[in-house]
This record gives sequence, structure tokens and C-alpha cells, in this order.
Amino acid sequence: MSLASNGYNMHFIKRRRTPRSFAVLAAIAVASFVASCFGANPFITSIYTADPAAHVWSDGRLYVYASHDIDPPLGCNLMDRYHVFSTADMVRWRDEGEILRSSQVPWSGPPGGFMWAPDCAYANGKYYFYFPHPSDPSSANWNNTWKIGVAVSLSPCRDFTPLPNYIHGVGGFAMIDPDVFVDTDGQAYLFYGGGGKCAVARLNPDMVSIQAPPQAVTNLHDFHEGTWVFKRNDLYYLTYADNHPNFNELEYATATNVMGPWTSKGVYLSSTGCSTSQGSVVEYHGQWYQFYHNQAISGRGNLRSICVDVLNFGTNGNILPVAQTTSGPPANGPAAPPDINTVIDSVTNSLVGNGAILASNSAAFDGWYVQNMHISTNAFFELSDVNGGPHGGLTSIDVHFATQDTAAKVRVNVNGEDYSYINTLDTGGWSTFTGDSYLTISLGAGPTNVIRFTGGNGGVNPDYVAITPHSTLKRAVSVAHADQMRR
Repeated sequence: MSLASNGYNMHFIKRRRTPRSFAVLAAIAVASFVASCFGANPFITSIYTADPAAHVWSDGRLYVYASHDIDPPLGCNLMDRYHVFSTADMVRWRDEGEILRSSQVPWSGPPGGFMWAPDCAYANGKYYFYFPHPSDPSSANWNNTWKIGVAVSLSPCRDFTPLPNYIHGVGGFAMIDPDVFVDTDGQAYLFYGGGGKCAVARLNPDMVSIQAPPQAVTNLHDFHEGTWVFKRNDLYYLTYADNHPNFNELEYATATNVMGPWTSKGVYLSSTGCSTSQGSVVEYHGQWYQFYHNQAISGRGNLRSICVDVLNFGTNGNILPVAQTTSGPPANGPAAPPDINTVIDSVTNSLVGNGAILASNSAAFDGWYVQNMHISTNAFFELSDVNGGPHGGLTSIDVHFATQDTAAKVRVNVNGEDYSYINTLDTGGWSTFTGDSYLTISLGAGPTNVIRFTGGNGGVNPDYVAITPHSTLKRAVSVAHADQMRR
């Protein structure tokens, strides 16, 4: 029936659920989860992310700490809201959610943004998240006031608390991109730099102060920014972005002492088609990997996407050129079992309006989908009474859909909070319901939550939303970490 309420033009079908066995629901949930991230580059497609810093922690999962190109793009000055992603097999990825935003940084001020390439390290039973941010983000002073901030947590992917001050003695004009390398003897080193200059300082055991003034890192051919240090067979490797015209490449250098001197070895990752380049290297289940970003989805250098490919070494220890693929690396690790607490919400359980309507299609889940989401930015479908459990908390939502548009997206609003856009990539047909886009959100306790999806940015036909509370997923609070040699 049609209703008019609060100024909205709404089409409403009474909430109903089609009886399904758990096995069917689990199969749907797993198929949807895998389809979004199995064997493909970029491996995160729902939102735009860049500057991936990869680590393996003692729970056996690989975690990627990424910066966030918020859509719609307003320039690199408004990058914000760091996200973490994790995997157990290199092909199925979980959005662990947002861990920090500029408004939470106590030593900075308006207008915020400028949350650029981060890193994370483990020591003292805690996870230390390092991020560059100007103490004065104003248009006049942002590039002169870069500092390195730290947020701390007992978990690798949630509950990070920013410290009241930045690390004293580091930073300065264009000095960004912190990289913390923890050597096999437990000594931690902070590398950072930009604008052609690179520096390193030994960290104190507290991981948030330096032992002595930073030293310049020299002999790096054409250094621009974005250091990453790791160790293999007692040889230290330092990777970085160069100044290749228009499209940075990744080069590397080696040393027998982490403080240098370094010997430049040349380019090992050619341009990704993006004006910037930033990456990380990590070993997982016996295989080395190169993480990087490109602009393959958006075609825009301020809306980037993170990728991963296999990295190999020659018999002499040199890094072999990395082949960039669209398929990504093969599976490497155990497949995750389905989560028994996933709830499938058919769009027949939703309120639709402002031009969006429910339409029938035998290929869609329960035979129904939302049509006309493209009509305007006010067109919507909405799930109400979503249960956040007894305590609320982080929850994964996975929007399942069909589309023939190449750059469609929907905006997500949860209980009045704007989560910006999630991408809904081309599935090859308006009745090909194989697409899904996922995001981790925060829900309140009980069946009190409202999730609204609005359109106006290309055609997309959603047919269900899978909802999985994170409280049912195992989390790591490590007493030791497996990333010591990066590392």
C-alpha cells in the first residue's frame, strides 16, 4: 500500500520473512561474503582506501591498516576515518570497521581531515597505531605542522584511544607517512618522511617517544615518500615511492644495518596508473606479498583502492619485479566457516520511497528487489527495527544487488549518522543478482536501529541485506605477535 508521511512519498509492504533453513541462509551469506572479495584486485571495493600497511598478528590473521578516500572526493586534505581489514586466507576479507577519525585527535583542530598513510605495531601487550596529522590543519599551515600521532588499544582492530599529544621531536614540513619497524631484538624504529627527505629514530620501550634526535636516511635514489622497512635473511629492505613523473613507482634499498647505510636497488613495482604510490610488504603462511593501491575502480587519483599481489625474491636476495594482476593472489590459508548469527533481510522487509519501488523478479532473493534507486538522491529503501543485540556494537552489513552501471553507488545512513557511499559495481545485468558491497557500522542495543540506503548515483537493484554482528566473531588480544620480522 502507498502511504504519505513526514513529507515522503512512500511505498510500503508489510514486513514478512520467508521461512528458510539455517543451511540455506548460511550458504547465501557465505556466497555473498566471498563474492565481494574472492580472488580479485582491488580486494576492497565497497569503499575507497589507500596506503595499505599490512601486519600478521598472533591470532593468525593478516590485518591491513588503510587510509580512507572519502566519497564524494574533496581533495586529499579531507582524507579521514581509518579502516582496518583482515583475512585468514588472502581472498576473503573482513571490514573490521573504522578505528580513528580526525575529530578524535586531541592535539589538533578544525577543519580536520589530513589523515594520511598510517602504520601499526605491537609491543608491551598493546597495539600502537601511528598516523600523520598536522597540528594546525588550516589551509595556511597544514604542510608546515605535520606531526606523528599515536592511538593505543588492546585489540588490533577496535577501541583505539588517541594519546593526548604527538611524538615530540619528529615531524615538520612534509614529513609524513610513519612506518614502525620492530626488529628481532625487540628494538623499534620509526621511519618517516616526504618531500624528498627521509628520517629514522629509535623508539623508547614506551613506543611513543624517541631515544635521540632523528637521523637522515640517505642514499635512497629519487626518494619521495612512503617508507616501509622489513627484514629477510638478516638483510633489511626499505621500500618507498619515487618521483617518477605523473605516476610514482615503488623502489627499494637494502642494508645490513637498519640504521644504514642503504644501497639503492631500483624499481620493483611500476606505476599502478595512479599519481601516488604507497605500499607494504609482509610474509604470510610462507609467501611474501606486496600491498599497494591504484585507481582502477574510479579512474581518479583521489578515490583509490587497495590491492595485493605475490612478491618473490631472486637467489641473490633481490626483489623481483611485482606483476600487478586483476585476479589477486590464490587462496593461502583455511576458509572461514559461515557465521550462524548472520541475518538475511529481504527488501520486502523494507520501507521504500521517493521514487524507489519494489518490483518482482524471479532471479532476486524472495523474488523481489528495489527498483528506481537512480531517480534522485532522495530515493531510498530503509530497514527499521534492526536488532543490535543486547549491547549493540560493530556489525557488518552486506548489500546484495544487480546492476549494469559501471560506477553506481548508494549512500548509507545508520541511526542518523552518515557513513558516506558504498560502491555497487557492475554485475553484468539488471537481473544478475551476484553483486554485494559490505561495510562495518555501529548499531545500538536492541531492535531499535534504522539503516537507510539512498540512491541518485547510478542504477542499482538491491534484493537483500545480510547483517552479521561482530560480537560473534573471534577477536585477538595478543600476548605476543607474529610480525616481529615484518617484518
